Amino acid sequence: MLPAELDLARYTVWLESQTDFAGWRDAARRLALNEVRPEDIGWRVAAGSDRPQSDLPDVPQGAQLAVPRDFIEHAETAFCHCDPRRFAFLYRLLWRLRTEPKLLAIASDPDTRRLEAMEKAVRRDSHKMHAFVRFRKIGDGEEERYVAWFEPDHFIVERNADFFVRRFTGMRWTILTPYASADWDGERLAIGPGAAKTDAPDQDDTEALWRTYFENIFNPARLKVKAMQKEMPKKYWRNLPEASLIPDLIAGADKAARDMIAKMPTTPAPHHAKVQARHWPKGGPAASEDDDASSISELREAAKGCRRCPLWRDATQTVFGEGPDNAKVIFVGEQPGDQEDLAGQPFVGPAGKVFDAILNDAGVDRLKVYVTNAVKHFKFEPRGKRRIHSKPNAGEVQACRWWIDQEFDLIKPNLAVALGATAALSLLGKAIPVTKMRGQVIEREDGLRVFITIHPSFILRIRDHADKEAERERFLQDIKQVRKLMST
Repeated sequence: MLPAELDLARYTVWLESQTDFAGWRDAARRLALNEVRPEDIGWRVAAGSDRPQSDLPDVPQGAQLAVPRDFIEHAETAFCHCDPRRFAFLYRLLWRLRTEPKLLAIASDPDTRRLEAMEKAVRRDSHKMHAFVRFRKIGDGEEERYVAWFEPDHFIVERNADFFVRRFTGMRWTILTPYASADWDGERLAIGPGAAKTDAPDQDDTEALWRTYFENIFNPARLKVKAMQKEMPKKYWRNLPEASLIPDLIAGADKAARDMIAKMPTTPAPHHAKVQARHWPKGGPAASEDDDASSISELREAAKGCRRCPLWRDATQTVFGEGPDNAKVIFVGEQPGDQEDLAGQPFVGPAGKVFDAILNDAGVDRLKVYVTNAVKHFKFEPRGKRRIHSKPNAGEVQACRWWIDQEFDLIKPNLAVALGATAALSLLGKAIPVTKMRGQVIEREDGLRVFITIHPSFILRIRDHADKEAERERFLQDIKQVRKLMST
């Protein structure tokens, strides 16, 4: 609300900070229960002891405010937006919800659309913060700590501080932004006032190593300059040590891509047939199925020679599961992709990177979960020198079911997550409509709970940026639900 409008307000609410959602929520509840209309309220922010007291009415005796359960979650996200009118806007939504309880489900309503746009902007800004914060080391020994400078578009520092605590628990760090700072001393998280960029350190010795790493993981074949600049706007470049490499990498991308394709294997590595002969000298694994492995490592070694279906003939190698042998949850995907086939590890390609990022955002430690695939060999169709993913059929899924069962018998998780239809078929023995049953938990006859969701590669196939962001957020909510189920 503008100063001239504040003079006309019956009530002025003074919030402690731009992110004082608790103060807004208490004031909004009092005012709504006293039938104070949105246009009669002025909202202001003032920090410190000079902040005037808000002269608000008491809650009427026995009065209760009923609003949809999910409104608070939506409002808490939108509250971080930089729009100075957001306090009044959210109160107007609250005011309308008292008599229009289904308002948030009306996609055509201007207020609903505005709320969704604000939430989307805050989530996108949070994603950028997760991706583009770069710490620089200062001090040594007991004085060692790491400091980063970041310029968010919205008031998201408090909202995202816990993410960095989880990711960098073992080091002392500070994130400086123009409006607030977050400081972690290894035990306690503190939110402080904003800072200037000059308060952040310049380059440190680790940046040369980071640039070397970035140069080596750069994939010229996947380069799309407009998409890259949309995902990593130039405003962030000045704080990224790798940014100095980007112009040269873009300029040489075409040649680098041609060189990489020329070196790409078009047939399986010759060693895999020898490995299979060593493990199964008298034919496929049927001869040894009665000799169950006593550990995941033994099972992984045995799977190197699997010939249960013809897929072994063209794949480079078996890609077995990874993770602790006492994991509480097993994530099951479809099959290894091109990069997994070459590396011999699951979920290390583009979909794996999406998967890792979502796990981090949801607070699930990748090192504490077990990840595997319904089918252990890469099925593909050769097109020139490229190998294009081909979906496994039901027979191939069934043939590989023996390995999945052995993994579950040895790990004994209390939850399985089916990432897509092929994984659901493997775990449940029947085809199910993933889009309809997504987010549901199905209990098998043996008591194992199976949570249904999409495969992260589905997000990569979405072209529209807004739709991609929405699907990413939905997948994040699925994994947050998995995190809750892991502890029950």
